[in-house]
Amino acid sequence: MNAPEAKRRSGFVAVVGRPNVGKSTLVNAVVGSKVAIVTPKPQTTRHNIRGVYTEERGQIVFVDTPGIHRPKSKLGEWMNESARRVLRDVDLVLFVIDASRGWTEGDARIAGELFPSAVPVFAVLNKIDALPNRALVLPLIERVQDAGEFREIVPVSALRGEGLDRLVDLVFAYLPEGPYFYPPDVLSDRPEAFHAAEIIREKILLLTEEEVPHAVDVQIESWEETDRLLSLSAVITVEREGQKAILIGRGGSKLKEIGTAARRELEERFGKKVFLKLWVRVRERWRDRPTFLREFGYRDT
Repeated sequence: MNAPEAKRRSGFVAVVGRPNVGKSTLVNAVVGSKVAIVTPKPQTTRHNIRGVYTEERGQIVFVDTPGIHRPKSKLGEWMNESARRVLRDVDLVLFVIDASRGWTEGDARIAGELFPSAVPVFAVLNKIDALPNRALVLPLIERVQDAGEFREIVPVSALRGEGLDRLVDLVFAYLPEGPYFYPPDVLSDRPEAFHAAEIIREKILLLTEEEVPHAVDVQIESWEETDRLLSLSAVITVEREGQKAILIGRGGSKLKEIGTAARRELEERFGKKVFLKLWVRVRERWRDRPTFLREFGYRDT
């Protein structure tokens, strides 16, 4: 990272698209670290999360955004607005499309919001590894070319790392010259307590079904760390007593399963023993109540 500062290129890049198109997987793959949780469930990402990629050419600050969707709650409305706000303050937009599903009505709706735009927009065709035939990429590129004024159309597989080097090269070509925004060793702008809460929520999303996953919020209540031990407690909020019962499970079995999975990943992340305590509470309709949304960190509501 010894390039003269005047020749470095640095900037902010919004990563937008429908839910479940692989935005977080893409950011994690380029940054080389898990800065955003990933699950197969829609609306896994709730906050704008910055993932920082730094090398000798400069620094790319990716802003991973919630999937733009048809909201069913005030939380959903906040997530959509949060994603849209980012578009006003970046140097480049990566519009991620699930190539395995082709061009959808949802993609067209979001593209309609992106153009016209003074900010350059790339179309990133993700999940090309899921196509039954790679020959299907070309007609999709042609379809996307007709849908908007994309500066570049880049096929990638974030899961397998295909096409990411070319994507990074193209991103740097569009960024302005300037110094790093973050120190070279920073990978995310979020504190570790945020990432710990997200890891716990990820395990809930992966280990529960039906209405429970999206009715959940996780907040870190206490955090004590030494060289050898991290002790933390977290409160899990749901909307109904029935959801609480499902989350706890018979004899506490489900909560124990969630805690064990979260603890293992936290120990790997922090490189030390982790003591994790979880408890569950009910806050009725918290996703539609601005007071709770603000309390849980969903600002501007």
